[in-house]
Amino acid sequence: MLATVPEKSIPAEEVAAIGALRREIAKVVVGQEYLVERLLLALLSNSHVLLEGVPGLGKTLSITTLARAVDLSFHRIQFTPDLLPADVIGTLVFDPKSSEFQTRKGPIFANLILADEINRAPAKVQSALLEAMQERQVTIGGQTYPLDEPFLVLATQNPIEQEGTYPLPEAQVDRFMLKLKLTYPEKREELDILRRMARSKPVFDVKPAIHSADILRLRTLTDTIFMDARVEEYIVTLVDATRHPSRYGLQMEHLIRYGASPRATIYLALAGKGHALLAGRGYVIPEDIKAIAPDVLRHRIIPSYEAEALGKTSEDLLAGILKSVPAP
Repeated sequence: MLATVPEKSIPAEEVAAIGALRREIAKVVVGQEYLVERLLLALLSNSHVLLEGVPGLGKTLSITTLARAVDLSFHRIQFTPDLLPADVIGTLVFDPKSSEFQTRKGPIFANLILADEINRAPAKVQSALLEAMQERQVTIGGQTYPLDEPFLVLATQNPIEQEGTYPLPEAQVDRFMLKLKLTYPEKREELDILRRMARSKPVFDVKPAIHSADILRLRTLTDTIFMDARVEEYIVTLVDATRHPSRYGLQMEHLIRYGASPRATIYLALAGKGHALLAGRGYVIPEDIKAIAPDVLRHRIIPSYEAEALGKTSEDLLAGILKSVPAP
C-alpha cells in the first residue's frame, strides 16, 4: 500500500450523479454488478468493451438500460455471415431526381453501439469497425464523417457456439480496453430476476439520470485523478512481466507466445483512474490496478501451444504474474 496519498476527493455533485445513474440501472438489471461497473468504467474511460458469456445473462438488457439511463442514442447491429461493411457504416445511394449520390449513414452513427455476436461476421465486416473504434470517424465514398461523442462499442460473443464463427483479428481485439467474462447469477439474484421479469411484458421504468454533457464532464474529471509514480511503475512492471516473466522469477517464458502491447499500459492507467472515480476516490491505489488487470490483460496475453496443451489459459498466466509482481 502507498505510504501517502494526496488529500483529494471527488466533488459531491459528481458522486451524486454516478449514484443516481447506478440506481436507475439497478431498477432493471439484477445480479450483474460487475458488468454494470465495467460498462460505467468504459464510459468514463472513453473505451470499448468485449463481452463473452452464454446467452441469457442480460448483456443486451444491461447495455440498453445504460443507454436509457444516460439518455444516449443506441443502435444494435446483429452480426451475421452475410453482413456487409456498408450495412454497418453506410453507403452512397444514387438519387435519380437529383442525379447525384446521397450519403446514407449506417447504424454505426449512434452513441452506444451493440455489436451482437461480432464473431459471426467475416473479417471484412469486423474491420469496418476499426476506424470507428480508433479514430472515432468513418469514411463513406471518400468523405470522412466524425462520430458523435460519447461513442462506445460494446461487442458480444458466444463462447459455446463456435460453428459458423470467425475468430476476431488480433488488431481488432486489441481495440477493446476490457474483455469481460460473464457468469451465471447467484440463486437469490435469479429469484429476484424471476419476480421482475417473468411476465408477458416486463416494465422497464428507466429515466435519464445524466446526459451526454455530464459524461464528457466526468471523463474530464477522470483524467485529473491522481496517480502516484509508484503506481505508474507498477503498471509498467505488470505489462513487462507478460513479455519477460523470467525477469520476475516466473518460469513461464515457454508458456507465453506474445505479451501485452503498450496499449495495455495505457488502458491499465485509464481503467485504474476510472475505477478510483467509481469508488469515490481522487487517487489511484494498487488495488485499483489489481481489480481491473484481468479485464484489461486477459485478451492481450497469447498463450503458447505448449500452454494450451497443458490446459493453461491467459487468466492462469496472469494470475501467476499478479501474485509474483510486488505491489507498491
